Amino acid sequence: MDKKWWHTATVYQIYPRSFNDSDGDGIGDIPGTIEKLDYLAELGIDVIWLSPVYKSPNDDNGYDISDYYGIMDEFGTMEDMERLIEEAKALNIRIIMDLVINHTSDEHPWFVESRKSKDNPYRDFYIWRDGEDGPPSDIRSVFSGPAWEYDDETGQYYFHLFSKKQPDLNLHNDGVRKELHKMMNFWLEKGISGFRMDVIDLIGKEVDKGVLTDGPMLHPYLKEINEKVLAKFDVMTVGETPSATTDSAKLYTAPERNELDMVFTFEHMSLDEVEGEGKWALKPLELKELKAVLSKWQTELYGQGWNSLYWNNHDQPRIVSRWGNDGEYRVKSAKMLATVLHMMQGTPYIYQGEEIGMTNIHFDDLEDYRDIETLNIYKEKTEQGTPHEDIMKSIYTKGRDNARTPIQWNGSEHAGFTTGVPWIKVNPNYTEINVEKALADEQSIFHHYKKLVQLRKEHEIIVYGEYELIEAEHDEIFAYVRRLGEETLLVVANFYDRTPKFTLREGFSAKNAEIVISNYDDSPKSPEQIDLRPYEAVVYRLGQG
Repeated sequence: MDKKWWHTATVYQIYPRSFNDSDGDGIGDIPGTIEKLDYLAELGIDVIWLSPVYKSPNDDNGYDISDYYGIMDEFGTMEDMERLIEEAKALNIRIIMDLVINHTSDEHPWFVESRKSKDNPYRDFYIWRDGEDGPPSDIRSVFSGPAWEYDDETGQYYFHLFSKKQPDLNLHNDGVRKELHKMMNFWLEKGISGFRMDVIDLIGKEVDKGVLTDGPMLHPYLKEINEKVLAKFDVMTVGETPSATTDSAKLYTAPERNELDMVFTFEHMSLDEVEGEGKWALKPLELKELKAVLSKWQTELYGQGWNSLYWNNHDQPRIVSRWGNDGEYRVKSAKMLATVLHMMQGTPYIYQGEEIGMTNIHFDDLEDYRDIETLNIYKEKTEQGTPHEDIMKSIYTKGRDNARTPIQWNGSEHAGFTTGVPWIKVNPNYTEINVEKALADEQSIFHHYKKLVQLRKEHEIIVYGEYELIEAEHDEIFAYVRRLGEETLLVVANFYDRTPKFTLREGFSAKNAEIVISNYDDSPKSPEQIDLRPYEAVVYRLGQG
């Protein structure tokens, strides 16, 4: 496999609305992001994934784009965006942007024209169908309700897999794809270094056949994007592919296929939900399932594709609240989870606030929530007769606003995020959990993440080594080894607040072992036999012989 710059890189996702507000209007913005570049340089990250900053009416927090070539007024100007690219570059930080091409806003000029008449030249840019006594099919929107919206103007339905204000584009139209290629070239020529491609596995859909993901034209369209756009630049791409399996991920990411560099797998993110019932139907995580899923991706993509590594993003709850312990062992469990992930093969992604151990939010009043998915599911479940307490338990656990409360910069009012009233309330624990405190404490979660980021730059074994799961059947310990040439790393992590015993199995030598990183100051010098403490995680370089 050819070595690429993004193999050793760590990506930091910024959700700009909640990152840093420079002008006191309560909404994070691009100048605010520029103000914090030195902080990101201190963490050591190489790439910023910037969630959408394009012009948008904000029905889905920027994922409903009304102008791909403009910047949302709340976030700043194109000049601000150009300055962000340049100032980040000066710190050796690249920018990748969200590419949202499955749908636009219903306020995009293409759709405004499309809905005017059936013979409008833009009509076929979107998916319009007749319906007899109701919608053309029973396909449901991800955000609840039918995926078809009736339009009085022309007496037809248009298709929207997300909000009704997010009509799906018809990528089978050559004109649509040409416009999208033009737009992508525009941004890459501005100096960005790639794209995170939103729900990219939907762009080949065949609605009339009920085929939504992995449509027959998906891979040809991705190859076309590569040929017409990406191949001209030294960039990285990551596709959001909720339906991906390891087999399909090889098709997306095999270097010789010239499609994408990596994809986001969702398989591990669904392990705490009742199978077939969706994210709101909760069940406890079983560690053996998590180990099996992550290990499958590590081994099956090795040498054939490339992994992305993540616990958090703008759509997922905070990992320390989800699979860690956000109470007594918040610091230890956050470090443990980071260690397990960052020592694997692939490109790691850190979501803003993860590096200081930010936690889920419990708003008492539904009015304090902002996410359209959360508000829709509350309405739907209430109409179905689900008790308020049960709905709120699911929202507290899985709601997307858990990730969207403002970054907690310091202990001042509104956590130093804004001098105004924040667009969504700050988590009340900001006085204890904030960047200022984390930077001042050498034992903080931040400094642990900083060391993990640096280790990936220094040790090829972390980037390119083979992976082997050990202790596959253990209910409490996640342990694996990485190998490259004569070098071996051993990762041992206790996922719970209990105290299991780890015994190094035959075939591995504890002689001359060295600790690479640990979340306890006094972890045993030898991994031969360890009485693990709550959430302990330690990485050893094993000696030879």
